[in-house]
Amino acid sequence: MALCFSVSRMPPGIYCPMEFWSKGENQNIQVDFLLPTGIYLNLSVPCNASLGAIKQVVWKHAQYEPLYHMLSDPEAYVFTCINQTAEQQELEDEQRRLCDIQPFLPVLRLVAREGDRVKKLINSQISLLIGKGLHEFDSVQDPEVNDFRTKMCQFCEERAAKRQQLSWAAWMEYNFPLQLEPMAKGLGTGLSHTPVKNIFVNVKFQSGGVNFTFQISPNEFPITLMSYAVKKQATVFRHETMENPEDYTLQVNGKYEYLYGNYPLYQFQVSLLSCFDKRVCPPCTHFSGRVVDGSADEMSSARQVTFLAMPNYGSLWSLEQSFYIELVQGSKVNADERMKLVVQAGLFHGNEMLCKTVSSSEVNVCSEPVWKQRLDFDINICDLPRMARLCFALYAVIEKAKKARSTKKKSKKADCPIAWVNVMLFDYKDQLKTGECCLHMWSSFPDEKGELLNPMGTVQCNPNTESAAALVICFPNAASHPVYYPSFEQVGNTDVFLRGFLLQLKEILERRSHTELYEHEKDLVWKMRYDIRDQYPQALAKLLTITKWNKHEDVAQMISLLQTWPELPVLNALELLDFSFPDRYVGSFAINSLKKLTDHELFQYLLQLVQVLKYESYLDCELTKFLLDRALSNRKIGHFLFWHLRSEMHVPAVALRFGLILEAYCRGSTHHMKVLMKQGEALSKMKALNEFVKLSSPKATKPQAKEMMHVCMKQETYLEALSHLQSPLNPSIILTEVCVDQCTFMDSKMKPLWIVFNNEETGGGGVGIIFKNGDDLRQDMLTLQMIQLMDVLWKQEGLDLRMTPYGCLSTGDKTGLIEVVMHSDTIANIQLNKSNMAATAAFNKDALLNWLKSKNPGDALEQAIEEFTLSCAGYCVATYVLGIGDRHSDNIMIRETGQLFHIDFGHFLGNFKTKFGINRERVPFILTYDFVHVIQQGKTNNSEKFERFRGYCEKAYMILRRHGPLFLHLFALMKAAGLPELSCSKDIQYLKDSLALGKTDEEALKHFRLKFNEALRESWKTKVNWLAHNVSKDNRQ
Repeated sequence: MALCFSVSRMPPGIYCPMEFWSKGENQNIQVDFLLPTGIYLNLSVPCNASLGAIKQVVWKHAQYEPLYHMLSDPEAYVFTCINQTAEQQELEDEQRRLCDIQPFLPVLRLVAREGDRVKKLINSQISLLIGKGLHEFDSVQDPEVNDFRTKMCQFCEERAAKRQQLSWAAWMEYNFPLQLEPMAKGLGTGLSHTPVKNIFVNVKFQSGGVNFTFQISPNEFPITLMSYAVKKQATVFRHETMENPEDYTLQVNGKYEYLYGNYPLYQFQVSLLSCFDKRVCPPCTHFSGRVVDGSADEMSSARQVTFLAMPNYGSLWSLEQSFYIELVQGSKVNADERMKLVVQAGLFHGNEMLCKTVSSSEVNVCSEPVWKQRLDFDINICDLPRMARLCFALYAVIEKAKKARSTKKKSKKADCPIAWVNVMLFDYKDQLKTGECCLHMWSSFPDEKGELLNPMGTVQCNPNTESAAALVICFPNAASHPVYYPSFEQVGNTDVFLRGFLLQLKEILERRSHTELYEHEKDLVWKMRYDIRDQYPQALAKLLTITKWNKHEDVAQMISLLQTWPELPVLNALELLDFSFPDRYVGSFAINSLKKLTDHELFQYLLQLVQVLKYESYLDCELTKFLLDRALSNRKIGHFLFWHLRSEMHVPAVALRFGLILEAYCRGSTHHMKVLMKQGEALSKMKALNEFVKLSSPKATKPQAKEMMHVCMKQETYLEALSHLQSPLNPSIILTEVCVDQCTFMDSKMKPLWIVFNNEETGGGGVGIIFKNGDDLRQDMLTLQMIQLMDVLWKQEGLDLRMTPYGCLSTGDKTGLIEVVMHSDTIANIQLNKSNMAATAAFNKDALLNWLKSKNPGDALEQAIEEFTLSCAGYCVATYVLGIGDRHSDNIMIRETGQLFHIDFGHFLGNFKTKFGINRERVPFILTYDFVHVIQQGKTNNSEKFERFRGYCEKAYMILRRHGPLFLHLFALMKAAGLPELSCSKDIQYLKDSLALGKTDEEALKHFRLKFNEALRESWKTKVNWLAHNVSKDNRQ
């Protein structure tokens, strides 16, 4: 029997860049479909159609094609495509639209579905959410990665299973953690006094829609308010039996925010326009994967570190020979052929160099230079600390031209850095590495200090193996068997107690300055380490600093001593997370001391703890488990942990570590993952909209560009993506519906989007969000975190300075969101509206007071001026301490209620703007006479009000000074972020100086008073700067 086939050639696909998909969402596109039978179909499908709908269309046409009877049910197949990164992608989630998938070519292939569909769907969603395909983790083929994924998956799925057993109260604490005002010492509240005036609360039963208004004391608990409401309902509707108040809970209107627990109503950080909601049981979610008992074994006790017994092989400490490596060759080296290539190598433990650096011989520049040279280090193998890292720098040298009369024998050489790379000496299982190793390097950039080695850099090799320069090295076989770092059981404690010299020791440990200790002082501190443990345990960091980590006897005694060390306060534990303390037992001890942090306190420090992950040498570490454990116990922490990690997934040095942690979190919280996917979709649409505005605005007037923006936003896909989601800035806020007509874009270079959402349940009050694409928001985020921390510290002392630490969140590579503070305006706009000319606006001292009068008529003005006075004091102190620069009338704002606040923190820690080499900002902080005019209620002789303002400033400053070490530690931990203005100890020195940490309280107060008087005396310079800014802005417009 002869078979006859007709063959048709498939036309080439059309390249579809990402811009194509963002523009043509409402259009149809010709797509080529490849069926499993070998049949090819070309169909026109809507760009915004879901994969499920497209599959139905394909099947409808396929039934008229040959071999249709050989096809199984549609559910047996899954679409695949080539994505924008030129990788084949399996499209398991059929609810996604074609325009969201954005294939590189309009070609979709149907293949037979294999494996567990539920598992594959979750994997597909996780890949989409974290911005990295899970297949990339598989392709790494690294045992450490595989072990970490298995362990963390087990850990997180176990936590998820335990969450299913939570009581109602515990489930509420996980999903909707309470937002309470900070407790003031001795007062029980952050308020300066306990409120006595009754408040009116409107309560609505969600089931019946009936409203009741109650007058209630703010000192009552939520259960009392619920009892009133239930009783009122029973009376009005004449119910025979009254329901139990404990069957209900109080929800804030239009928010995922609840009032529960034994706290007075005034302590909740919400407006008490509340509604009633029947208690709901936690959703029953099925979690796939293994659930393993014994997670408690993974958590070590507060005073004990868990030590794993090593295999019974040779101990490192028995190897007395010197350590060396063989430098074999390089590859893909690009440098000027007239130069010579050199490799420098150094051994480090944290920042401490363990021995002198060594350098290779010079070889001629070529793509694959060969050394085949042994590099010997002046340290014995037995003295290598567990967390030692080997750092390499590849650089080129060129001889500088000799001067005519030079008497020097050697000519000077200039170093041209090319690349660097770091590698740990021990693997993640504590085994000393042996054999050949290829290290793909990171490109070098000359720094101010001229350092070639980069010990603080990642120990991960550059994943860009195709183009990165590389070094091939060979670790020696130090013994005929595997060599492991000794387990704790093998460490002997041979130390002798030494008493005496206590007064001298006390002086050394309590020394205010952080100067280097003399050698005899170091010896004394080491000899008296047991006295330090018993009498000065908070000085552990000082003891660790002087420990000789290149002497294994001292290391053994320090680790042994650590097991009996008392748990540290949080402040001191944070200090131990610094890169200077890389030892794993020190890290475990620090994390155990941090476990007592409340969720609110942990949230305050979360930004720093995520950055500290970059210092970790191995994937599996105590900090990772600690953060995952707390994130899976509190959804708010989980939300912000996710975004802090997700925002840096574009950074190659951390993408693997952060991606694996994100994968683990998603597997432990699949329900939350869906909420985050909705936010990710909204952010994707905002980015596409911003790119559209950037392209449109140069070719059109602003009204025209704004109209085009609105047309784009009214597309179904945009309206759907930008509605009914939790705000990434604050997950308790529901963004119900985008108000397209109120949305616009700002005039700055990157055209930030101003997006307004409406929520009918909140009484129609709008929620504004600014989306930025092209600006790094991490410095703003850090500054606002510090201002929020200051606010908490002040409130704990009974000082409420009416601060406005608005929300700010980095969500990706130079993208992020900023909360709009509604009903506020900039000082520049207020002054310009009251003046006809930009040149005179800055000198109109009545403008601010008149504006406040117009917004607060009658008796309300006095309260508004008090709000202004308090907030002005808070921001004067905050901006001075943090050294915030670039202050002008466009980044200082006032709310209609009177609260002043600052925005845009592009410069801090004293990095002020200059023009023609001259410092433009010559005052410690902004305190102009029009501010003073408002504070004095428009009266020139009202010195009492001004002195009260000065008193607020001084009290606020002295409170921050008492917490100076906390700010130093938090900024030090942020050095890992790589912010341009926070990269070295010099930047942190600004904080020490502004807080006068080397001075007594009396000297510090005198120092601040001098700065205060200087700001007042020199305020005319600020007005001149503002005038220049207003005129420049006026000319640009």
